[in-house]
Amino acid sequence: MTYRNLSEMHHCQAERCGPRPALRYKRHGVYHDESMEQYRADALACAAALIDAGIQPGDRVGVLSENRVEWLISDMGILAAAAVNVPPHAPLSARQVHFQLADAGARWLFVSNREQLEKVQQIRNELPLLRGIVFFEASKGPFSSCEIIPWDRFLQHGRTRLRDLVSEQRRREAALGPDDLATIMYTSGTTGNPKGVMLTHGNLVSNTLAALEVQPHAPDDLVLNWLPFSHIYARTVDHYQSIAAGIVVCLAESADTLIEELREVQPTHISCVPRFYEKVLTAVASADPRETGRRLREIFGPRMVWLGSGGAPLPRTIGDAYREAGMVILEGYGLTESSPVISFNRKTNNRSGTVGLPIPGVEVTIAPDGEVLCRGPNIMRGYWNNPEATAAALRDGWLHTGDLGKIDVDGFLSITGRKKELLVLSNGKKVVPPYLEGLLLGDECIDQVAVYGEGRNFLTALVVPHWENLRRVLATQGTTVDHAAPEVLARHPAVQALVRKRIDAALGEVAGWERIRRFLILPQPFSVAAEELTVSLKLRRDVIFSKHKAELEALYRE
Repeated sequence: MTYRNLSEMHHCQAERCGPRPALRYKRHGVYHDESMEQYRADALACAAALIDAGIQPGDRVGVLSENRVEWLISDMGILAAAAVNVPPHAPLSARQVHFQLADAGARWLFVSNREQLEKVQQIRNELPLLRGIVFFEASKGPFSSCEIIPWDRFLQHGRTRLRDLVSEQRRREAALGPDDLATIMYTSGTTGNPKGVMLTHGNLVSNTLAALEVQPHAPDDLVLNWLPFSHIYARTVDHYQSIAAGIVVCLAESADTLIEELREVQPTHISCVPRFYEKVLTAVASADPRETGRRLREIFGPRMVWLGSGGAPLPRTIGDAYREAGMVILEGYGLTESSPVISFNRKTNNRSGTVGLPIPGVEVTIAPDGEVLCRGPNIMRGYWNNPEATAAALRDGWLHTGDLGKIDVDGFLSITGRKKELLVLSNGKKVVPPYLEGLLLGDECIDQVAVYGEGRNFLTALVVPHWENLRRVLATQGTTVDHAAPEVLARHPAVQALVRKRIDAALGEVAGWERIRRFLILPQPFSVAAEELTVSLKLRRDVIFSKHKAELEALYRE
């Protein structure tokens, strides 16, 4: 079955599934379920309140919030009102939030908690189009502004107005076609200001249904979500696919509680970024592969069907380790600009080291310079208010992804790096840093790494060790550093020697110019808060290298 828009999909599934659970979430330590019919009713109440507040079809409405059930309801409410959801990432600063809301011209805004509200209050006077704010945590105290409305009061107002506005809401929903805008999602912005990706109802519906076609769900499946809905990966794969499949999506409270919730919820599916799988593997690694496998299976639970990976390249060593443990990680590939799924490994047809086969309806080809190009119904309309960037990305019907890749004889796609991240040494040799970083991250003693060397005569790297594993390995060699702080350990000769050995082993089969000649050990990891990582945990190389410019220069002087 197909749908003209996402709101129609939600409506049809509410009629089909009725009282069956759709959402599961924890409040005050207790899990609660919301049925599909109640989910739809709440979304319609939200839509009615927005319509009553003057929101017109095509108006932009912001959602500044961490993952929570109100995020999902407000999203479907915005869409049911024929408006456009603009969801800034929750960890962004007030300035970054301002850029996105101002650029999109947001007229209303949903905000999760006091921390997010304080950001908005810092920039409120610079958002002249913003007419009102809905605050999810209404029980936290009184408000100083009459324009801030508690969520429960907003929904209740929508319920009372729905009877009078239901014909208008239905007219708007019926008028929404595949080409109408559903969301503006701003790219992570590894360099410069982010661009607003315009995704239509047709983009998101087609991508949702095509992905389900090649990897369908069973009626009793349960998805555990923890990746942010403000990122297109979780929004399509966890949010919209769960609606289309008529299954339960359970919201994890945070990344810190995920292991506990895997045990409590016993999900059948979970989508993660590679770094999560790396951290779990290094935490349970044993000298005995069978013991490692037992520990991994214990963490992910007996009902797990398969693990999904996206958002960044999965180091092959990590994927192979899970496969040996009897747990298959199915890696996929996509971009915000492609809604996002372009290709995906199937449980019955997957190939290690690749990102799978293109999903139905999506074509993939490799340009003469090695860039991955794709086209299909999932490709964005363009970038909001940015015709130059749109013209650069969409050419002759093809999306130019900026990624480098290759397709094997059986059609499996492999991503080898980013065109912009390709660096050239002073001798003309080309290097793909993400490829080398993936090899290095396969070592249990290396937690993060950034390879450097544009225009230089050799490569260097910034290395963040996995301190717990490193201490354990040093102890087996007779060096005890249990109580030493990372700032001290980073300069310790035994640590330097061990990291040197691990780097050389990980890069043992690469070309000579791809070896890391010198490196700097960093005591603290790169973080989103320090703006060294994007929200999807990609390296912001310009920020990282700027912060460590002096140390990197010193490596080349030594």
